[in-house]
Amino acid sequence: MQELSDKKVAIVIAQDQFRDEEFAQPHASLNLAKADITVVSRKVGKCYGKLGSIVHARMALDEAANLDWDGVVFVGGAGAGDYMDDPVAHALALRTNERGKLVAAICKAPTILAHAGLIRGAEATCFPDFYDDLRAHGVKVSTSPVVETEVNGAPVITANGPQSAFAFGQAIVNTLRGPLDPFGFML
Repeated sequence: MQELSDKKVAIVIAQDQFRDEEFAQPHASLNLAKADITVVSRKVGKCYGKLGSIVHARMALDEAANLDWDGVVFVGGAGAGDYMDDPVAHALALRTNERGKLVAAICKAPTILAHAGLIRGAEATCFPDFYDDLRAHGVKVSTSPVVETEVNGAPVITANGPQSAFAFGQAIVNTLRGPLDPFGFML
């Protein structure tokens, strides 16, 4: 298994009401792959999950938006709405995509990408309550649990909610690893 120790990944969570498993599963997958993970939020400090998790954000969103990442992951939950129309969150997603790097979002968080204009015309999924919001922003909505696509030649992954968190995490790791031959070796 190829390690991702050379890959820098920002996981963006809300200060309050992020969805615990949508953070925990991708974080665990990236951690097992030895990626260089930085938890990002509005400000540095404690962040509180809907189900009681407490996670320490090591970097503020303003700082993260000015750095180069191999991947940026937006975690869902009610708190993700804090970033839906946030110009700094939009800039982080757009800049990462423009650099040809991975942008991923789960549950409510794909609305951030839609409001940024990143996934207009692309296929994506989200928590069903937000399908109409994606459609209103020109997104082709899929009911698949996880959707992997390319926007501007760069990978974008969206997922529909907590039940897809494990598959979402695996898709992120596999995308960061790059293509494999039929025997599982890097091409």
